[in-house]
Amino acid sequence: MTTYEIIAPETLSADINLPASKSISNRALIIHALSGGQLPKNLSDCDDTRAVINALRDMPETIDVGAAGTAMRFMTAYLAVTDGEHTITGSERMRHRPIGVLVDALRMLGATIDYVADEGYPPLHIQGHSLPGGKLEIPGNVSSQFISALLLIGPVMQLGLSLHLTGEIVSRPYIDLTIHVMHGFGAEVDWTSPDTIEVKPKPYNNAPYLIENDWSASSYWYELASLYPISEAHVALRGLEDSSRQGDSVVKYIFSLLGVKTTFDEPHTGKPTTVRLTRHLDSVAQLSYDFLNCPDLAQTIVATCCGLGVTFHFTGLASLRIKETDRLVALQKELRKLGYFLQILNNEELLWDGATCEPSMEPIDTYEDHRMAMALAPLAVKFPRLRINNPEVVTKSYSDFWKDLRKASFTINKI
Repeated sequence: MTTYEIIAPETLSADINLPASKSISNRALIIHALSGGQLPKNLSDCDDTRAVINALRDMPETIDVGAAGTAMRFMTAYLAVTDGEHTITGSERMRHRPIGVLVDALRMLGATIDYVADEGYPPLHIQGHSLPGGKLEIPGNVSSQFISALLLIGPVMQLGLSLHLTGEIVSRPYIDLTIHVMHGFGAEVDWTSPDTIEVKPKPYNNAPYLIENDWSASSYWYELASLYPISEAHVALRGLEDSSRQGDSVVKYIFSLLGVKTTFDEPHTGKPTTVRLTRHLDSVAQLSYDFLNCPDLAQTIVATCCGLGVTFHFTGLASLRIKETDRLVALQKELRKLGYFLQILNNEELLWDGATCEPSMEPIDTYEDHRMAMALAPLAVKFPRLRINNPEVVTKSYSDFWKDLRKASFTINKI
């Protein structure tokens, strides 16, 4: 097992070219496979995107996507509408992540899918063929990746797709991001009411497409900036768009409450925008927030608030229990090692009322979860020589994370 010891510099000065968005990359890759033409530009260099690239390039009889959730969901839909017979599987954790809602929906649209082992979970055996499509009703509170997977194949189904979402709709920004990327390839898809999306049976075109950089990855630099004293943090992040459809772009608002100011350089034609972060104000004393639409930011904000001593009550976290790990339990356990006593409420809320305990300073475990490593690593600013086990998990979304920290003058020792 690899363990890193992290030593933070006294001040933070960094100029970082963030990774491309894996969320956009994986959507664009599926569309590219359905439309042909040239590959999208600036694809994400991470495990999740490589899983999609390898699967689409090789199309083996058995496709193993490892721990890549978007690859499992998007490839399941893609294989259902693509001629051929395949089995799709993943890591042990992936084989325990539910996929029954997506499989049921695809079957109702005409797909031929069978479970290889446990009902409702991967692996799946898929006999791909043209699907009729048509009208479909699905709960709005399921993973947005299920909904996005269905939307992505809508244009190639014979009747298109009329998708009615019932009940509360979670992670709506991720659905909107899917629609936005589909528009970039000429799809006719739009909300026709607050709970219904219509996809016309019009094939994608093969237009060139440029992937923007990842707002989710920016969150760890926002966290770092917030943990330094006022005027001692200056970070430049390249390749982010102010008008981004990425749901996690809300990070700039959340961190404005935690003392970080965001400014955008004037854009230059043909060049990516530079975002500048400065620590300029004190943070709020307490924070309440509903993460229903941006669950991937939760770990970062939880760790930040603990580091700043900001008490919090966070809701909308139910989906964190079925991610790479049970992120609520993982946060509770690992932050206790640093002396913070968090409470889990109603199976989907996290509360910290300021209660602390004696920190053990044991190494932080990452649970094969990239965001556990990246969200807790910045706490080395508050806890010198913080140690993190299995740090290589960051390659799932941000392969150069440790390299970029070293570039920002962090000392990272392998112990």
